[in-house]
Amino acid sequence: MELIATAANGFMDLFRAGAATFTSWVTGIIPLLVIMMTAVNSLIKLIGEERVNGVAQRATQNIITRYTVLPVLAVLFLGNPMCYTFGNFVEQKYKPAYYDAAVSFVHPVTGLFPHANGGELFVYMGIAAGITTLGLPLGDLAVRYFIVGVVVILLRGIVTEKIYLYMKRREEKRT
Repeated sequence: MELIATAANGFMDLFRAGAATFTSWVTGIIPLLVIMMTAVNSLIKLIGEERVNGVAQRATQNIITRYTVLPVLAVLFLGNPMCYTFGNFVEQKYKPAYYDAAVSFVHPVTGLFPHANGGELFVYMGIAAGITTLGLPLGDLAVRYFIVGVVVILLRGIVTEKIYLYMKRREEKRT
């Protein structure tokens, strides 16, 4: 009997943990996202959608800026996960590569701009603890993370774009 009661309590604890996670989202990340979305949309309305779209479109015309400037600005200003909304400014055929670039940059940015992705801060802080133990400066680590991150998102964006366009052409030939 005791085994059944323990199993039942463990089963209920699983749902309690899920409910606690859900509650933390409802009181934490969801209101933050709603406020950020409202603020960004308000700013876009104030500046003018045509102007914002024009600047973003110019940034996406060049393969270098499409996978460096746009995702970096999105991550710095909007953070994770709002940064993915900048994909609205990218042509449909470039959206998968933009997403790949943006999602790849949300970790390397945490050393210099921890607000951009608080969820990944624990990873950076773990590495930073090791660097501090060795007596090395954290500033160098943060700058290197950022620079390597920009190089990686550029490479990932280009490779993902090429793969997507290749697969799209193959699919069009079949139909």
